[in-house]
Amino acid sequence: MATTFTLKASCPDQVGIIAAISGLIAEHGASITEASQHSDPLTGHFFMRYEIAASDLPFGKAGFEQSLRPLAQRFGMDWTVSSSATPCRVLVLVSRQDHCLADLLYRWRRRDFIFELVGVVSNHDDLRADVERIGLPYHHVPVTPEGRADAFARIEQLFQDYRADVMVLARYMQILPADLCARLPHRIINIHHSFLPSFVGANPYRQAYERGVKIIGATCHYVTEELDAGPIIEQDVMRVHHGDSVERMVALGRDVERAVLARGLRYHVQDRVLVHGNKTVVFP
Repeated sequence: MATTFTLKASCPDQVGIIAAISGLIAEHGASITEASQHSDPLTGHFFMRYEIAASDLPFGKAGFEQSLRPLAQRFGMDWTVSSSATPCRVLVLVSRQDHCLADLLYRWRRRDFIFELVGVVSNHDDLRADVERIGLPYHHVPVTPEGRADAFARIEQLFQDYRADVMVLARYMQILPADLCARLPHRIINIHHSFLPSFVGANPYRQAYERGVKIIGATCHYVTEELDAGPIIEQDVMRVHHGDSVERMVALGRDVERAVLARGLRYHVQDRVLVHGNKTVVFP
């Protein structure tokens, strides 16, 4: 597959942004293979994502970034450039529920979308065989009340040692420390049953069943210091009815959770997500 550079940028909206960036790329004889833009009339902010054929450019990623800097400064842009030749490095955290992990392992092995899965960390040892069977490292890091700080220091060290770009909480049933979240902004992704907001704590699906809900769902979001309140990447819902048992609702919930997490991670590793405050612009 041909290498592309992905430019993501956001800035105050004004006339001439698209013309300037497109013109610069054209001056270097390069093709834009995918282009997306969005202007938010409420905030007056502009968002863009361009994929550029790297082979058309007379220089590499560093040279492309250098050529963009004057325009980025002129328009007051927040911007990044990534290369498809350098896949996003993903560290997965999981507890005992394996449905989201199993789905990500399948997609990674099938190259459903491209990312580098560097390892799996769990506060339980239950899933070790499943992970090590396919040649991935598995780290059992128990989390106890008295050893909580040390456990998360160990997890953060693993994240750094693996040079991971993003941490994925694939039904990891522990609350991350606020300072860890602050050190990794927009680099920790979580999945949870957000469409059951009234049913917190243990057995949320039983509570939902007893209440007679008609919709269940899930949300994939970035983790922040405020619990389950980070910028939303992806969401989906599924209808249920009075004939669905608790077990059936749990099974349907698992389906939604793994699909939403996979889409959210796909958008992230493909650099399709731009964060602005506590909201996101996602270019599918």
